[in-house]
Amino acid sequence: MKAVFYTETDMKKNDVRTFFERLEERNPEPVGELNYNNSFTLLVAVVLSAQATDKGVNKATKKLFEIADTPEKMYALGEDGIRNHIKTIGLYNAKAANVYKLCNQLIDNHSSQVPETREELIKLSGVGRKTANVVLNIAFGQPTIAVDTHIFRVSNRTGLARGKTVEKVEEKLEKVIPDEFRLHAHHWLILHGRYICKARTPDCANCPVIDLCAFKDKVL
Repeated sequence: MKAVFYTETDMKKNDVRTFFERLEERNPEPVGELNYNNSFTLLVAVVLSAQATDKGVNKATKKLFEIADTPEKMYALGEDGIRNHIKTIGLYNAKAANVYKLCNQLIDNHSSQVPETREELIKLSGVGRKTANVVLNIAFGQPTIAVDTHIFRVSNRTGLARGKTVEKVEEKLEKVIPDEFRLHAHHWLILHGRYICKARTPDCANCPVIDLCAFKDKVL
């Protein structure tokens, strides 16, 4: 992912704390926008969400999760059966193959349970570091940071944590986010990027952290 740098320096420590205090005040208990009913369906939903919208994934998985909410039930559908449910999602052929293989791996290697460590999760078909971090955060309450396009943009644009790569931004966020905000930081940043600090036309007039943001081209 190529970065466009908007600031010259990272945000000051005290401003980082204020930044998250304000996001917390606005949304004390943030939640993800993917629909799921257990850790397995969450894992599948996150795998399917790559290069797709949460809304699109939710639409495709509504009926799928009603009939297949365990690895065994999903595997029994077969790759073709999974594919038929997710045809409206981008890259559905590859994703169907990954979900099918993932189910087999969970059944054979994990007693049909979703692993609770990043090391084991990323061994599953279609699961990368970002997907693993999302699952660990939402399903198991671990204070992980999954840097998607929204978090990457917000971190660089505001000066919260600048970096040329997703890995560098994640590394910096891990260092600068105060411990008491770590659990929800992932969701706060995604929602802020999705609805306020948007890519083309950021809604700076309604931004709760506008005075802390180092973006030079604020839209007022």
